[in-house]
Amino acid sequence: MLEFDKVYSKILNIVRPEIKENDITIITDFSDCKEIESVPSYLESILLNFTTNAIKYRHPGRRAFIQIKTTVEDGRKILQIEDNGLGIDLERYGDKLFGMYKTFHNNPDARGVGLFITKNQIDALGGSKSIKRAQRGHHF
Repeated sequence: MLEFDKVYSKILNIVRPEIKENDITIITDFSDCKEIESVPSYLESILLNFTTNAIKYRHPGRRAFIQIKTTVEDGRKILQIEDNGLGIDLERYGDKLFGMYKTFHNNPDARGVGLFITKNQIDALGGSKSIKRAQRGHHF
């Protein structure tokens, strides 16, 4: 069993310079589901990719935050990741979001493989993924 807080601590150590340089607030709450059975490298990769995407695609006009929490619904463990970045037009691109070589912003570092790999790792673990626009606002 992997403990979410220990795995995410490793991720934070990797991205700490970018978090500090860009004054990003990270909020974690793994109290509802503290651990999960998973392939260690897959869980690390999933958390790293979503975190680095939130950093890379942060909104320049507001202080960035990333919130990661776990919940349990109907016996199913859920890892929920939210940020207040640039966002994406889900009506236009929602079905392409996890596609190979798909990019949606003009970031010169974008290659369009991170979410594709993440999708495959989630699928291989027997999980599912969904994206939705956040319903609440955060102000820092």
